[in-house]
This record gives sequence, structure tokens and C-alpha cells, in this order.
Amino acid sequence: MSAVLEAPSRTPRQVVGAYVALTKPRVIELLLITTIPAMLLAQHGLPPLWLIACTLTGGTLAAGSANALNCFVDADIDSVMKRTTARPLAQNAIPPRNALIFGIVLGVVSFAFLWIFVNLMSAAFAVATILFYIFVYTLVLKRRTSQNIIWGGMAGCMPVIIGWSAVTGTVEWPALVMFGVIFFWTPPHTWALAMKFKEDYARAGVPMLPVVATAQQVTRQIVIYSWITVVCTLALAPVTSWIYVAVAALSGVWFAVFAHKLHNVVRRGGSTNTMKFFHMSNLYLMLVFCGLAVDAVVGLPVLGWPF
Repeated sequence: MSAVLEAPSRTPRQVVGAYVALTKPRVIELLLITTIPAMLLAQHGLPPLWLIACTLTGGTLAAGSANALNCFVDADIDSVMKRTTARPLAQNAIPPRNALIFGIVLGVVSFAFLWIFVNLMSAAFAVATILFYIFVYTLVLKRRTSQNIIWGGMAGCMPVIIGWSAVTGTVEWPALVMFGVIFFWTPPHTWALAMKFKEDYARAGVPMLPVVATAQQVTRQIVIYSWITVVCTLALAPVTSWIYVAVAALSGVWFAVFAHKLHNVVRRGGSTNTMKFFHMSNLYLMLVFCGLAVDAVVGLPVLGWPF
């Protein structure tokens, strides 16, 4: 008689930990880092602390919903990629049906919470982000085109829009510029990771750019997108002071030079540590948005338009 394999029993603490892992907390941390500076810039100072807390809570619920639903849809991929085999569904720690329900409930709660405690516009943006991440990126783009992360990364840009609308009830051009910063930053950041785990993505049938292009072609794109990101950060100069502009310019040069070094090493056929660029890009984005937050709180006169 064949034995029936059953999932090992887990303690309540392990089960809770598995549900938390579904939300990908480390990804959420980065989203929150961009939300707060957007709110500070929209307020030109410090918004009410309760509004910040409510916006972050609702944003965390929305991001957790999107990530949990992403884990549900991508369970087959996660089980064959070494980088993701520890995720809850790949480990059979949670039944897929439960993960689906959990993700949907988080999304509904996030919408209700933001609508009640922030405003309807922010709540609508949060739901739109969840739907875009699942139905456009995960289900359509991710497995079909090497352009997946370029357009799919738009979901990760939405926290600044949600933060801005939470304060003002509108979406103005500085919010769109911040959106653009994250939009252009996402591809080089993700491609560096994908270069490290190229075989993983190939095994899973995900056509990330490093899977379908040479390393030299990928790093050339990393350089291009890195420079566009830096230029985009400087577009906020009219609504900020010299504090932010100095931080954005100096950290931007550092970021772009690092991208050039990566490309040059690849072009010469040398050994590359793409994860170093990946982690550095996280630090770069944090520096830019922290500089933005400090600038908004200090409240020095803005540079304004040059004409």
C-alpha cells in the first residue's frame, strides 16, 4: 500500500509565522520608506501622526494582500526556484485555498480601513495597486515578456501616490515625479538580482531580461535606467531646498558610477557581484527619500523654478 504524504504538524506560532511570511514583510518595508517622505512633502512639514499611522497601516494591509495573492498565483514557480523554496506555499505550510482567502481578506480590509480613516481616493489607489500587481504583472506580464519588471514595477510605485493623496486628497506633479523615480529605479534594481538568480528564473520559465539577453546587454540597460532615475530625482528641485538636491545629486552620482563599474566589469569579461549593486540600490533609494523627508521637515525655502 502506498503511504499518504501529509504536511507535518505545525505549532500555532509557526502557522502565524507562515501567514506573515506570505505578506513578504521585507518588501513592505521598502514601500513604507517611500510613503512617509511623500506625505511629508505633500504637507510641506509633518502631517498629523494619526494620519501617517493610518496610511501606513492601510498601505501595509494592501501590500500584504498583493504579496499573499502573488504567492498563491506563483506557487508553482516558487517551488522550483532555489531562492523561493522557503516560501510558505512551496513548503506546504499553508493550504493554497487559505492563502487565497487570506490575501482577499487583507485587500478588503485595507480598502475599508483607508476609506474610513484616510480617504476614498487613497483606498481606491490601494485596491487598484493590488489588482494591477496580480492581474497585469503576475498573471500576464511576468511569464510572457522580458519587459515584465519594467511595467509590472508600477505597482511598487503606488505608495507615493497613496501617501500624497492621503494628505491632499489629490495627485499633483511632485507625486508623479516620485512615482517616476521608483519606476525607473525598479528595473536596474531587479535585473541585478535576476542576474544572480538567472538559472532559477530560466528553470521556472520566467523570461527576466538576464535570461533572454547577454550580461553586457543587461548591464547596459542598468546604466541607462540608473541615469534616468538620477535625472528624475532632480526634477523635484523646484519643490525642495538645497538639502534634498545635494543628497539626490551626490547619491545619484554614486549610484550611476556604481552602475558603470558593473557594466565595465561585465564588458571586460570579469567576475561580477551583482548582489552588491542590488543592495546598494536599496541604500540609494533610501538615501533619496530620507533626504526628501528631512528637507520637508526642516522647511528651508524651496529652490523654485529657474524661470
